[in-house]
Amino acid sequence: MMKKVVIQSRKFLFIFVTLLLAYGTMLREEVSAQTQQMSVKFENMSLLDALGHLSKQTGGKILYNHERIDKSVRINVVLTNKALPDILNKCLQGTKYMYKEVDGVYVISEKEEVVVQEKKEIVVKGNVKDERGEPMPGATIILKGTTIGITSNETGDFTLLLPAKDSLILLVSFIGYETQEIKVQGDKKLNIRMKIETSALEDVVVTGYANIDKKSFTGNAVSVSKEELLKVSKSNVIQALQVFDPSFRIRENNKWGSDPNAVPEMYIRGRSGIGVKGLDKDALSKSSLENNPNLPTFIMDGFEVSVQKVYDLDPNRVETINILKDAAATAMYGSRAANGVIVITTRAPKPGEVTISYNLTGSLSLPDLSDYNLANAREKLEIEQAAGIYEPENGYYSNREAAIRAYNERLVNVQKGVNTDWLSLPLRNAVNHKHSLSIEGGNVDLRYNLELGYTNENGVMKGSYRDNVDVGFTVDWRLKNKLQVLNKISYNFTDAPDSPYGSFSDYAHLQPYDRLYDDDGILVQQLKFSRDRSGNSLNNPFYEAKLNNYNWDKQDEIIEQFMFQWFINDYLTLKGQLALTKTMGRTERFIDPKSSNATARTANSSTSTNSSLLGDLYTTSSDNTKWDTQFSLYYSRSLGLHNLNVSAIVNAQSTKSESTSAHYRGFPSGAFHSPNYAAEIYQKPSKSESLKRLVGFLLSANYTWNDIYLADLSVRFDGSSEFGSDQKWAPFWSAGVGLNVHNYSFLKDNDMINQVKVRVSYGQTGKVNFPSYSAKTVYETNDRWYATGFGTQLKALGNHNLKWETTNKLNMGTDLQFWNERISLNFDYYYNKTVDLITDVSLPASAGFTSYKDNLGETLNKGFDIQVRFDVYRDKDWNVSLWGNLNHNRNEILKISDALRAYNERVNEKYEAAEDAQGNVNLSAYGSEYSEPEMKYEEGASLTSIFAIRSLGIDPMTGNELFLYRDGSVSSLWKATETVRVGDEEPKASGSFGVNLTYKNLTLFASFAYDWGKQTYNQTLVDGVENADIENSNVDRRVLTQRWQKPGDIAPLRNIKDMNTSTMPTSRFVQDDNELSLSALTLSYDFNTDWLKKIRLKMLRLELSTNDLFRASTVRQERGTSYPFARTFNFSLRATF
Repeated sequence: MMKKVVIQSRKFLFIFVTLLLAYGTMLREEVSAQTQQMSVKFENMSLLDALGHLSKQTGGKILYNHERIDKSVRINVVLTNKALPDILNKCLQGTKYMYKEVDGVYVISEKEEVVVQEKKEIVVKGNVKDERGEPMPGATIILKGTTIGITSNETGDFTLLLPAKDSLILLVSFIGYETQEIKVQGDKKLNIRMKIETSALEDVVVTGYANIDKKSFTGNAVSVSKEELLKVSKSNVIQALQVFDPSFRIRENNKWGSDPNAVPEMYIRGRSGIGVKGLDKDALSKSSLENNPNLPTFIMDGFEVSVQKVYDLDPNRVETINILKDAAATAMYGSRAANGVIVITTRAPKPGEVTISYNLTGSLSLPDLSDYNLANAREKLEIEQAAGIYEPENGYYSNREAAIRAYNERLVNVQKGVNTDWLSLPLRNAVNHKHSLSIEGGNVDLRYNLELGYTNENGVMKGSYRDNVDVGFTVDWRLKNKLQVLNKISYNFTDAPDSPYGSFSDYAHLQPYDRLYDDDGILVQQLKFSRDRSGNSLNNPFYEAKLNNYNWDKQDEIIEQFMFQWFINDYLTLKGQLALTKTMGRTERFIDPKSSNATARTANSSTSTNSSLLGDLYTTSSDNTKWDTQFSLYYSRSLGLHNLNVSAIVNAQSTKSESTSAHYRGFPSGAFHSPNYAAEIYQKPSKSESLKRLVGFLLSANYTWNDIYLADLSVRFDGSSEFGSDQKWAPFWSAGVGLNVHNYSFLKDNDMINQVKVRVSYGQTGKVNFPSYSAKTVYETNDRWYATGFGTQLKALGNHNLKWETTNKLNMGTDLQFWNERISLNFDYYYNKTVDLITDVSLPASAGFTSYKDNLGETLNKGFDIQVRFDVYRDKDWNVSLWGNLNHNRNEILKISDALRAYNERVNEKYEAAEDAQGNVNLSAYGSEYSEPEMKYEEGASLTSIFAIRSLGIDPMTGNELFLYRDGSVSSLWKATETVRVGDEEPKASGSFGVNLTYKNLTLFASFAYDWGKQTYNQTLVDGVENADIENSNVDRRVLTQRWQKPGDIAPLRNIKDMNTSTMPTSRFVQDDNELSLSALTLSYDFNTDWLKKIRLKMLRLELSTNDLFRASTVRQERGTSYPFARTFNFSLRATF
């Protein structure tokens, strides 16, 4: 593994050094030009190309009008170490051209012309600076309506030769700054100040199909720029988005914590679908992303991409991100829009001189174990004594002699100093690094961009990491203002192995007085004192980690994107796009023959007869091919006070997927894990194929009158192969109206009230979140052949009426700005009702199938979003701003199907064995399997409800827990049928707030995240305290506190010596969970450009940042049970050459 990382790092270093050498060569050429001693070799070269070469070599000291140089004139000039005038004389010899020096600049013109006197052409000089007055080298200056242009030099100066006209306008642009229109005033020097392009990013909503002026848009969208993203996270785009939009929620995975290979689940404005239910989840799966009914749609540069693609996306490549939420913003995506749409626009090539940008981020991740409160070896032994483990009458040992012997065995280890810190064994402080390199340049007609990236993200569990290599090349060709052709090809490789140390939970509760090595220094294979709840000895997980077990996932992805735009006239534009994506994935999981997890060992208690079958290899290979195309016709025109934008779009896409998996068994050793060495193919290799297609027709319009009255309309028809045969086509639509009150005459140009905008939208959007072919009856073939051929049988029953889920969305909002736009407030209320939920319908067993898919069920999400920003103070040096946001969402199940009622019965049946065992001493052997609450589905409840029995607490007289049944009766017997909704994991309010402070070149950004008003079931308090297996495993230090001991005691926890009872889901452990965390803290410094010019740099920025540095919660429970959480500290360097 390390060898592979080193090789990849060397490749990246080689490319970087090569580019630096090339850049050094360019610098040497520039220095040579400035000394005016040059060597040229123009063999049969056009005069126009020769002048271009000389202009570039001298830093723009040669001026000429491209359109007035005869392209057919060719020259042959070879000179060595000559001055520039000598070279020009030789090049222009025998032509109709001459040169004249004007203030150190050589102006080329026709011989019969007198450049200055006749005024047919004029020389325009100027200087470009930023808002702080610093020179801006590399700014592009173009004469409007032509291709005549130049770039500013290292001091920000430029000189242009322009035709003498009454009106000349220059377009001045620079990456990240607003384009300026400057009117030429004779030969007067132009002093140009550039403004940062923040307003441009905020004033445009990018929908993926079109760019809409936010002032005229009636939908609800949140825009985030690249600079804002990087302040929050240098590597994780998804994590950063949660800061800027309170309704965008990442579902915290308390099991997988900071695992770099666990892609999170997320949703916008609540959850509307059911998805994979608790009893049906794959225990090995880290997330439920496939066919997830709550996942938003991700669009990148006009095409739909997977959430994994966004998870691995380098934030440095992002230009803007727009989160579209209501119907007016999302209905144009039809059957993919119900959960919201996230539109990502990546950086496009900018014209100008060659610019090299390099970004380095180094980070240190530290395991966060602050929520673990486990006893050390001596404390654990004292806890066992206090709990009466070594008192024979409590039933742990048959007699006092056996109890004393067991105690002394543990005491000897403690006195020898054995205090194994099991938690630290699989963990490390992970050092990560991320590199981004961009090379771009070109002129107005042809632009290019090469992007290289490498990310090494090591997890805090040893051996786990996620490596990502990506390469992208973009060419953007433009023919004046008539045609644009863009082609982009990218390659991405991901290597994502899991930690060979297994699950963190395997270490968390091992006995601290168990020894890791024996007296001879040999790794212990089986632990002496740590056991499961049934009393079986546990294997040493550290021994397992030293075997040759592995589990990795690798993926290659190639994307080819092509786009053209034909600007037919000033009002009409035709646009075509095509994307081809090829994704190849490989997954392998190997279990060493010596491992206790080998299937031949776990299937039989005796391994002697199965020794040749020990060791398992699971392989999966997948191949995915997707094409996505769309053609768009845009009409945009202003007639007096009317402004109309109309789009007509046709979109089609196809996805073909293949997957093959196999299970091999029986390997001679862990070193030989190729399928060639397998003794048998344990399960016949299986192959699955799927093909799905979608075609859509969209018509949308945006209208404004006098920038006061606003309207949006969108209609889309989708046809999908995933729908039933009788429901192939789906109509979706939206309508929105708005009013810019501030543009009425009585408020216009008011210094205190800058914006008062109200808007309302309503529409229908859809989603398809069921597996392929669910709408069709599917047959499968078997391997039996008959005289008439092979046999087939029914595999799944289809539903030809199966259709999309529909969400009816209502949004009412207002946008306010006051005090010269220093205070802004955005408020939105939404009401989203989802109908025709796709769920399983139960069938009688006689039908041959247990269920099939149908449209049943309804859910509701309603709430509001608030966004506030206040620029407290700003002047030339200082800028202090405060910001905050809040989301309140209420989720409710309005209607459920019979299949969900049947699922609720499955949940009840799960607890039957534990119910029957109440009062028996063996109940504790069931462990956490029955102590965790399972989700049920009831009308009036929510999709985030916590179900348990309502508890009246511990009876002071008996020490037994008393339960309140649905009918109001009280009992000490726990019954699954009596569970009700006792809490909700969805907070009443959630969001972020923070400060952005800038002083000259120094910037401080701080972001806090909060949740208020949610409930959490404290599983640690159940399994690690009240239900703790004190005899066989380590426990939480709180295990002895607040226990009932004798009649009359009022305590929240039952008697520690009561082994005949095991706590099952009860409201006693539902706790109010309010959280506050410092999600991001960034300090950055931009070096002064005067100093940077001396070392040939355009920009240099250093940043220090951290994520999740601080977290406070009203609930204390273990977090990251299978993979711990982590705190991250980052150092970043951004340089532009």
